[in-house]
Amino acid sequence: MSYSYDEILKVNEKGPYKDSWDSLTGFEIPHWFSNAKFGIFIHWGIFSVPAFNNEWYSRNMYVKGSPEYEHHIKTYGPHKDFGYKDFIPMFKAEKFDPEYWAEVFAQAGAKYVVPVAEHHDGFQMYESDLSSFNAKDMGPCRDVIGELKKSIEKRGLVFGTSTHRAEHHWFMGVGKEFKSDIHEPLKKGDFYWPSEKTQPDFQDLHAKPHPSEEFLKDWVERTCEIVDKYSPRVLYFDWWIQHEAYKPYLRTIAAYYYNRGVQRDYPAAICYKHDACAFGSAIVDVERGKFAEAKPYHWQTDTAIARNSWCYTTSLEYKTSNEIICYLADVVAKNGNLLLNVGPKADGTFAGEDMSILLDIGEWLNVNGEAIYDSKPWRYAEEGPTKENEGQFSDGSATEYTPEDIRFTSGHGAIYAIMLKCPADGRFKIRSVSKSADPTKPAFHGIVKRVSVLGYDKDEEFEINGEGLTFTDKGIRSKFPVTVKIETE
Repeated sequence: MSYSYDEILKVNEKGPYKDSWDSLTGFEIPHWFSNAKFGIFIHWGIFSVPAFNNEWYSRNMYVKGSPEYEHHIKTYGPHKDFGYKDFIPMFKAEKFDPEYWAEVFAQAGAKYVVPVAEHHDGFQMYESDLSSFNAKDMGPCRDVIGELKKSIEKRGLVFGTSTHRAEHHWFMGVGKEFKSDIHEPLKKGDFYWPSEKTQPDFQDLHAKPHPSEEFLKDWVERTCEIVDKYSPRVLYFDWWIQHEAYKPYLRTIAAYYYNRGVQRDYPAAICYKHDACAFGSAIVDVERGKFAEAKPYHWQTDTAIARNSWCYTTSLEYKTSNEIICYLADVVAKNGNLLLNVGPKADGTFAGEDMSILLDIGEWLNVNGEAIYDSKPWRYAEEGPTKENEGQFSDGSATEYTPEDIRFTSGHGAIYAIMLKCPADGRFKIRSVSKSADPTKPAFHGIVKRVSVLGYDKDEEFEINGEGLTFTDKGIRSKFPVTVKIETE
């Protein structure tokens, strides 16, 4: 298979999708994605070896005065003698078992899995014909992405992948500021290439210097190689592709990916952030954050199981299982998906905290999944006094909910009221399902035939009045959210 830029352009010339936003907005979100609601993101790579602070170790270890810089010298020695590339032989992944990983993700209730194919550091976690710095030729000497795809799809889960290559242009250029292993000459295919020394303002969409045409075409070729080799059903892009220099090449990639989906008869979907793509041409993603209100379009949030890193480190600050389950319920009620990241250790095993949280989520979904999977928004997304933080990077602390905080979904002929905190006194009140004194402005004007709580095999004796739908059941106890199923006639 040829991954030359010219060959990629030829594919687009013949395909239904062209490299223009006008053409690409013909995209439709796949039904599987809208129905899946919950996926697993995986950050695993060379950065998992030092396991210090976070996945930006490859950059920050070259930033003088940073904790990573000091830690690196103290632990591994001067950068000129031991650079980031010297972690590659240490990344052995000797306990990596893709069958076990896939089984864990299935037990967690995930419907799709998105491993990072290439992070900012430039190490490809798959077999590549474009660079020898990949997991098949070095480190584990295994096609990690290919093996995961096989195991994930064997269990009926959807396989996707992500690329964070765009930032590599400048990501490790700080290493050129002093005597280190990052220095010229560098050429295409080298691990550190191009390592632009000038660091951009991360918010400047026009930051200079622009990447070279050679780098941008290489970015296209690497991404299209992933598309051709692994046919991911979702292709996630990290930030920086919103920069003006990347836009024409991004359209080329999007057209190629969507055209390959048509040729191979699978629904393809791109996830993007920061308005990098024209609205309607791909799926909106919010990093470590969400929307405060329901949206008329389907969207996704990607966040991590820990607050302070996407990869495994020895100092992770884990969220609780309850916090993540509440987060999932809130996102789904607002017409979104949750892509939850885990970071395996360098040897391929998971920390005990990761396993415990994933299994808690899976057990909750075993009981409450009908309110999540294949669901649709209801006329109201929520009720209750607690306000949500909106925007990216807004998940720095847990939200404390009350028994009055409810998230709604619908499906299967029912309304689902997910009580984010189970009432300790057993008194349930759902204000959005009430009789109205003004029949022209009812909160609800339907016939309720049955009320039950998922996981409890009994009908509740309920009342609907001007205050809402109420019932009392002191036998319902849970440290996690509970779901009231309201079946209508």
